[in-house]
Amino acid sequence: MPAPAHATTGDPEGANATVQSRAVAAISPHATAQFFLTGGSQVRILPGAMMFVLTAFVYPCVLAVLCVGAGLAVDRCSGGFLPGLLLPAVGAAALIAVSQLATYASPVAPATPYLLAAVAAAGFVLGRNRARMLLRRSRMCRWQLAVPALAYVVGLAPVLFAGRPTFTSYIALSDSAVHMIGADFLIRHGQDYSHLDLRNSYGQFINDYYNTSYPSGADTLFGGSAFLLRLPLIWAFQPFNAFMLATAAGPTWLLLRRMGLDGGWAALAALCTTVSALVYGYELVGSVKEITALPMILTLGVLVVIHARWLPGRPSGGLPFALVAAAGVSALGVGFGAWVLGAAVVLAVIAVDDVLASRQSARRLLLLVGAGALIVLVAALPTWANLSGSLQVAQNIASTTNPGNLRAPLRTEQLFGTWLWASYKLVPTGRALSLTNALIAVAFIAALMGAVNVVRIRAYALAGWLALMLAVWAGLTVYGTTWVDAKVLMLTSPVVVLTAWGGLAAVLRASARVRALAPVAAILALALAGGALASDAMQYHSSNLAPTARYDELASLNARFAGQGPTLFTDYDEYAMYELRDLDVGGPNFIYAPAALPGVAAGHGAAIHLDKAPPAGLRAYPLIVTRRDPTTGRPPAAYSLVWRGTYYEVWRRQAGAPAAIAHVGLSRAMPVECSRVRDLAHLAGFRGAQLLAASPPELVSVSATRARHPVHWTPASVGLVMKGPGRLQAAFAVPHAGAWELWLQGEIMRPLKVSVDGHLLGSVGGQLGGDSLNPDTMAPLGLQLAAGEHRLSITRGPAGLAPGDGGWAFLYRIFLTPAGARSGGTIRTVPPAGWRSLCGHAFDWIEVVRG
Repeated sequence: MPAPAHATTGDPEGANATVQSRAVAAISPHATAQFFLTGGSQVRILPGAMMFVLTAFVYPCVLAVLCVGAGLAVDRCSGGFLPGLLLPAVGAAALIAVSQLATYASPVAPATPYLLAAVAAAGFVLGRNRARMLLRRSRMCRWQLAVPALAYVVGLAPVLFAGRPTFTSYIALSDSAVHMIGADFLIRHGQDYSHLDLRNSYGQFINDYYNTSYPSGADTLFGGSAFLLRLPLIWAFQPFNAFMLATAAGPTWLLLRRMGLDGGWAALAALCTTVSALVYGYELVGSVKEITALPMILTLGVLVVIHARWLPGRPSGGLPFALVAAAGVSALGVGFGAWVLGAAVVLAVIAVDDVLASRQSARRLLLLVGAGALIVLVAALPTWANLSGSLQVAQNIASTTNPGNLRAPLRTEQLFGTWLWASYKLVPTGRALSLTNALIAVAFIAALMGAVNVVRIRAYALAGWLALMLAVWAGLTVYGTTWVDAKVLMLTSPVVVLTAWGGLAAVLRASARVRALAPVAAILALALAGGALASDAMQYHSSNLAPTARYDELASLNARFAGQGPTLFTDYDEYAMYELRDLDVGGPNFIYAPAALPGVAAGHGAAIHLDKAPPAGLRAYPLIVTRRDPTTGRPPAAYSLVWRGTYYEVWRRQAGAPAAIAHVGLSRAMPVECSRVRDLAHLAGFRGAQLLAASPPELVSVSATRARHPVHWTPASVGLVMKGPGRLQAAFAVPHAGAWELWLQGEIMRPLKVSVDGHLLGSVGGQLGGDSLNPDTMAPLGLQLAAGEHRLSITRGPAGLAPGDGGWAFLYRIFLTPAGARSGGTIRTVPPAGWRSLCGHAFDWIEVVRG
């Protein structure tokens, strides 16, 4: 959910304008050669394949061990009544409490990873007998163990089938960047914000989110567990989301079993409930707070169902319920109290009935409630310590009119787990809409049957919990706004979907008496499972994957220039705040722009114009990081190029370089007028200064819109929208023979094959800038050309099964520059008396500089 002052970034072109990020070695021979394994300031290089294995496979196994170990500890302390399938979710709740307390005590924060490991190790020691028993029974519980693993695979499918470290919220929701920098900061520094530099974007983001009681429970567990393996949080983010989603499978199975499903039917139902369409969509966009809260809500439901195991017992029996409630509050905020209240009401009714029936003493009940309240208070202490701030955050979120990345409110029918479209944010059309409505109608009828079935089998505690979960949804929807309504709808969807699967349980029970109903059960299961999995497949096919190689390069910059900031970052990419976290980054087009540089960007996400920066304002930035793009001008003359990579350039301010007396931005397409140069020369002569003029590099442009292309590739405000496969062909001429570089600007999903004069130069794919409003300049392709005319061909093949292949692509611009041309061209130094030599020539800018 957005913070009070945070306008969540969505995909400006809509979900159908998704773009895929697949690293293609043809662009850069070393694009996937190395990734950086970081832990604080320590950096060491790992092969890309090893990082993929560590993040996608080793990390979730470590998380599972941590959560199960912590779950065993809680189980032992509470009396040993927890079902095995509940251990990961309860253990995650306990680890959230540990990580929250550790980061609250700032000096202890860096030890958080080791505290998590210690709690897990203690759990395996204390619960070794239970662990051995569970291990022996694992052969008989293959279905139960398979479901969380399958849920994890489905949740991480885009990353797994891309075969590289990446994440799927790219372009769709930039809030993931906030969680990355927040998790990193909290583990490294704890909740100590006194040393933040509030003049730049990084400090402002951290301060305005986490120093205002923004929920951080998911972030501290995420950061602490990833730091244990020293993994870059940017690559561990999606596996963490997929893992937390998978932990919901255990409590879902237990709830379905109470409804009457077991074996393969329960496995199918648990999987489809866990990864139902709306939940899966939120997992793909990185809604880490909600995905972490979901298993807590379902676990509360299970604890209600198995109340007889702990409610009449000793006070420590309430430990799991209290920890899960505290974890939900820490992860989602005080608003999670609505779900806790719903479960507590059912338990209160049961407890009062037990007391009246003399099955439990009032004194023991009061002790249990008091112990539980104390645990909730301690486990979520950072939230309660600044309760007024937490309430203010919740109120701001609940009342915000900002719809985030939603174009319109979500629809109530999305509760039923099927949405046959590329995005949950858009309404299906045509046959997809008809089929979606039909499957929703089936799920609705099944849910009614499931509700009747729950009452018929006398699962009254479960019935009460289900009813109150729907009441929570209805109540919050009445008082919430578009953004909150969507979140609540997602958190309620699994409750409705599992009720629909309860309808299948009713049909199966009836089919045991009436064999003619067996086909009905099969058809119902096919409709429920097919709708959910087909919806997920469509979202998978249009998912946005972050560009791995480019972020790898940013990580290398952070390691190389750490501590040499503040750094001005001219690209629009809020994930750079994580990758350049040791450089005190300021992004003029971020939501929180550097206070000293007003007007450098037109607003959030807009293009950067360094020419608008007051020359004195730039003196605070020893470094400027720019995208490698020949179409943009270089920084002022006080900066010199000190590093160039495939995607970025780093400019350092020369020691003692004075601020320009005047800096005038010009259009490289128009020769400068003599009157303008004369005025600058007079100023230079009066101040004893010189004229410095930046000449742009030689550029040969190729029009994408005027080129020959398929009719279904339609012109947009900038360039072409490439809908479906096709080929673009264009003629261009170069003025002289030699080595040239071919550049493309756009947002490219599946690879484009680029040929000149019938010779294949290579494939360009997975090149995203993160914002389709600003041109994304891709790494160049080198070629040798003779002087004169040549033929360019760009081919986009048909969609395959790879993640992201289902969306469109954008091609904004095509151009060539001589190979090795200096970035930003060259700088001419002219004394005031020689000002006429600048007349009639094109420049990016002219400065008046003393010295």
